[in-house]
Amino acid sequence: MPKEFRYRGFTVDQLNSMSTEAILQLLPSRARRSLNRGISDDKRKLLEDVRSQKDGKLEGQIKTHARDMIILPVMVGATIGVYTGKEFLSISVKPEMIGHYLGEYAITNKKVVHGTPGIGASRSSLYVPLK
Repeated sequence: MPKEFRYRGFTVDQLNSMSTEAILQLLPSRARRSLNRGISDDKRKLLEDVRSQKDGKLEGQIKTHARDMIILPVMVGATIGVYTGKEFLSISVKPEMIGHYLGEYAITNKKVVHGTPGIGASRSSLYVPLK
């Protein structure tokens, strides 16, 4: 039987029943400072969409550009599309992600894979035999 996840000694159900101020006291100082300074309109809309997705009013994934949003207990179980600069990367939020940023799970750069040089790729490729 798998062990139930606990964040600082509290289960996800207990965290969801807590007040926002009580949850803030459990988060690390950087996340606490960020949330105490206020939530922007983008982040507020993301939280509203997550709540409506949990209620069943919204289907599919929620798309957002708010990479600096801290994952809260209310987001657990939601599917969020985080923008990487080119595409929306689908992330399903798990309890272990609480307290981290959304951007940590949507990497913005990919490994560069170079192909073989073709004709006209460089000056030296003029002398490469075609066969």
